[in-house]
Amino acid sequence: MLATRIIQKEGTFYFVAFKAADLLDHVNFSSRYYFEGERIEADEPGDDEVAKFIAGIEKSEKSFQRLLNRRKIRQIVNFYETAVSQPLIPGTILLFTDEALRFRRSDSSESVGFLSEPNGKYLIIDGQHRLAALHFYRQKNPDQANRLEVPCVLFDGKSADFATEMFVIINSTHTRINKSHLVDLYERVSWETPEKKFAAKLVNLLYEEADSPLRYRINRLGGRSRQEKWILQSEVFNEVYKVVLANRRFFDERFQMRADRTYGLVRDYLKAVREVMESVWGENDKFMFTRDVTLKALFRVFGDLLRNRKIVQGWDDQRSEKAFTAVVKPWAELAREFRADGFYERFPAKGQVERVRRIHVKLSQSIDQT
Repeated sequence: MLATRIIQKEGTFYFVAFKAADLLDHVNFSSRYYFEGERIEADEPGDDEVAKFIAGIEKSEKSFQRLLNRRKIRQIVNFYETAVSQPLIPGTILLFTDEALRFRRSDSSESVGFLSEPNGKYLIIDGQHRLAALHFYRQKNPDQANRLEVPCVLFDGKSADFATEMFVIINSTHTRINKSHLVDLYERVSWETPEKKFAAKLVNLLYEEADSPLRYRINRLGGRSRQEKWILQSEVFNEVYKVVLANRRFFDERFQMRADRTYGLVRDYLKAVREVMESVWGENDKFMFTRDVTLKALFRVFGDLLRNRKIVQGWDDQRSEKAFTAVVKPWAELAREFRADGFYERFPAKGQVERVRRIHVKLSQSIDQT
């Protein structure tokens, strides 16, 4: 296929104008899927052809793409059908293949030549909604669609993490990506800080490990699980990240900034809290203890406790929640303070930030009195 080779620093990629039909036959639609112990089937799409299309898309834990939005696809299809003088797809679609393609330059140009095609299908880095809409436009208007050319930028010969990185860069700069989704991809992009990658991995372990008190209770993207969620992934990440930054040397010296080694410490703290507050843990209708404002405060207390060498040494000796149980035991007397009825009057605040601070102070003072 005819292509223009573009070289930027150490990177090489290609510009290709695909016929719509050829492009649609050679791309792979995918979306990120969040496993929660068992597969959760998509809602019954009924006669909605767009919903059926989305339900049939490959879903993978290794993917980075968001779920397709039915409304957005319909809006783009409508634009394709009504636009007359405007080009349908003026911006480029970004494609990726991990296969190394061969480029043979033409006799008349260093940058224009012929590019080999991959054996497999292209992964879409950016433009899934536009191509999904093009799929439906092609079904209704095959003659017009066959005359369309779609501008594409093609990256080849890199690892899958390269495509993930490109996706994060594109979407994070315009705040179009769900914050929890972005956190979930931090550990896979090379340019993020070690602290962010470490914190993101810790949050993922709290979400997925079978012995985590927060297993499946962290809302990673919303809408995929039937289970009740307690807090957004981005909110947990923010709190864990603050703890990591404030105790960077501690995590480096004791755990070599390894999330798999650090997880046990965080898990045991939360296990101790769950044991002491068993009467209100998870009672989200009647109590506010496992709501976002209190959970954020709990992580802040955890950060405070890490500066107490006796507590840390106790955990090193026992490697169990017992090291924290005696410390947080006074909280049992505060259980009724977290009942939903009158909660906002007992913890008055102008907003969530101040309310989290008030709860943090309340829990900390209870520990300091022992």
